[in-house]
Amino acid sequence: MKKKECPSCAMEIDADCKVCPICGYEFPSFSKGIKWVAILLVLLFLLFFIL
Repeated sequence: MKKKECPSCAMEIDADCKVCPICGYEFPSFSKGIKWVAILLVLLFLLFFIL
């Protein structure tokens, strides 16, 4: 099973967890739409400065 490290308490927990069961840290969740918008903005920003 995949594991990830909690940035708050540094414990290894399941990768599917949204909240750390040890310290209660809530992992941020980004939708796929937000990721694509961010990627497009970075590409447009780079194209603007290249041209």
